[in-house]
Amino acid sequence: MNKYVLGIDQSTQGTKGLLFDEKGALLCRADLPHKQYIDERGWVEHDPEEIYANTLQVVKNLIEKTGIDKKELSVLGISNQRETALVWDRKTGKPVYNAVVWQCARGSDICKKIAAEHENAEKLVRSHTGLQLSPYFSAAKIAWVLQNVPGAQEKADRSELCCGTIDSWLVYKLTEGREFRTDYSNASRTQMFNIGELAWDPEVCGLFGIPVSCLAEVTDSDGEYGITDFDGYLDAPIPIRGVLGDSHGALFGQGCIETGMIKTTYGTGSSIMMNIGKKPVYSKRVVTSLAWKLNGEVNYVLEGNINYTGAVITWLKDDLKLIVSPGETEVLAFEANPKDHAYLVPAFTGLGAPYWDSEAEGILTGMTRTTKRAEIVRAGLDCIAYQITDVVKAMSEESGIAIGELRVDGGPTKNKYLMQFQSDIADVTVRVPSAEELSGIGAAYAAGIAVGIYNREEVFGQMRRTKFSPKMDASERDEKYQGWKKAVVQVLS
Repeated sequence: MNKYVLGIDQSTQGTKGLLFDEKGALLCRADLPHKQYIDERGWVEHDPEEIYANTLQVVKNLIEKTGIDKKELSVLGISNQRETALVWDRKTGKPVYNAVVWQCARGSDICKKIAAEHENAEKLVRSHTGLQLSPYFSAAKIAWVLQNVPGAQEKADRSELCCGTIDSWLVYKLTEGREFRTDYSNASRTQMFNIGELAWDPEVCGLFGIPVSCLAEVTDSDGEYGITDFDGYLDAPIPIRGVLGDSHGALFGQGCIETGMIKTTYGTGSSIMMNIGKKPVYSKRVVTSLAWKLNGEVNYVLEGNINYTGAVITWLKDDLKLIVSPGETEVLAFEANPKDHAYLVPAFTGLGAPYWDSEAEGILTGMTRTTKRAEIVRAGLDCIAYQITDVVKAMSEESGIAIGELRVDGGPTKNKYLMQFQSDIADVTVRVPSAEELSGIGAAYAAGIAVGIYNREEVFGQMRRTKFSPKMDASERDEKYQGWKKAVVQVLS
């Protein structure tokens, strides 16, 4: 009998089901989008019930598309959009409010109030969690729900609520409420987890008014998360044995398991992540998190997060109507006037690493009569590479590690213009894997390794990569990058 590994990648735009064979090859993928709720303030929400329903449906769609015997499904791994947070009733399993998406800065006033009322709050949060005091992370989002939904804070104080991230929500629902767990990678991104002591931090949780009793049990990333039959769809339940935040899943899926290895995920936003080994390095411009806890051992990472990278392409298509499909951007970028110096700084909901300015607003600057449709589209692609270069440079400087190679993944990596420009402007080799779904691959591989289906060295050794090397003259690189830095200065508040 075959042994298939199932991966669920629950991302910002939708939910993917991924089916892998016994050698780790991706056999089939099924996708379902979910609605984006965005109001006039730029606040972003998702319906968690819709996400769970889509999770069940993509599994059914996978089985129907492939025609495999359901009995041959052996194990499940889950990767998820991180920082997106929600609160639900512990008994009924019903959300008290929509999930507040990682892009949403509605917790900004909460962070400002904490900083104003507690003299050493920012230093405390940074030293305990490795993260800046910021509305980007889950804690301020959960605090906002508790403060703004009538009766929520009181219920939380009585331990009647579950405060969690998308992974813990899916585990809870898939196990019919039997398991309320999260993994070390997701926990380290909530801004409530002490990355030195490897436990929830009561002092930091207290700043946000979030009871530790409402938080999930932190479990090894390849640990036991219970069993699921997908709401009765399977004849017999399968174990959940891999849970990783999407960027951590991509780091693992890319095979970045040694100190100094670095990857970038080009999604709606981007995560640039460097494996720094078994000891944390505290940075001033990027954050320190846990990569994972696998085989009983933790690895730490430096990470920089960017709010708008792939989402810039969506903005060009859906809002500006400059393109019909993402694929057009490559052609237009190559056609654009090379002498045009327009820069787009996409601070639509502030700027993330290494600037950390939630009040920044976007700008299109440097326009002349040569700036037309193609030049604006190219500026949209270029800003993705510029933002990532900002973070890569910060990581190299703060870790003392020279970065010669960038492993990349995500939809925009299909764009040959973008990949070459990324290599040129960062002055590093860029390697694009043959596989696309690295986040889901990482979680599925972790689960498959945990139950003995995969051998770690063999499963990572089979991946092929396309290489992009720097070609741009150093003086041109410097001129372009300095122009970008001047544009960023214009938007910083």
